Amino acid sequence: MNKATESTRSVAWTSTQAYILAAFCLVLGVTLGYLFRGSASQDVSASTATAPQNSQNGSPHDDPAQMKAMLDQATAPLIAALQQNPNDFDTTVKLGNTYYDAQQYPDAIQYYEKALKIQPANPDVITDLGTAYWYTGDADQALSRFKQSLKLRPNHAGTLFNMGIVEWQGKMDPSAAIVTWEQLLKTNPAYPQKTQVEDFIAKAKKHIKS
Repeated sequence: MNKATESTRSVAWTSTQAYILAAFCLVLGVTLGYLFRGSASQDVSASTATAPQNSQNGSPHDDPAQMKAMLDQATAPLIAALQQNPNDFDTTVKLGNTYYDAQQYPDAIQYYEKALKIQPANPDVITDLGTAYWYTGDADQALSRFKQSLKLRPNHAGTLFNMGIVEWQGKMDPSAAIVTWEQLLKTNPAYPQKTQVEDFIAKAKKHIKS
């Protein structure tokens, strides 16, 4: 984390606000695909997030109005804080992350782009922005952002992981994905998802041969 990030005021959430957000994300609980947020922990792949089983009484996930109410509760303190300090980088990123986790990708993009106006050279947020663009169906914008991130941090693990996915699934270029993932493993030998990446590389090579 650079000095600019460290000096930015962060929002002190109450335990109630944190619980609301945690409950909201748990209820959402849907598989987002393989991509990571660039600023998320690399210890757990996004592909491991699975939807919880609905009870006989149903769940809030079945009710869009209730889901929106939970999201509004989760974002309200952040929005209020940002109104007090519009240049608060950490709060802006937290809003982007909250909307991202809620699959509200256009809103996430809005806040990530705002955050990058405050700290333009932040590869984590640039990766988050690219990943959000991917989930809106814009592979070209996603790759553009990933390349921007790698100019700042060539061995950024999350960027390289996501870039390989987009190159293969978005651009139908398994050869490019293999190069990217091999760079990921070369520059991040202790990468937690090493086995998963090796499996992706093997599948991409089979795809080329087929």
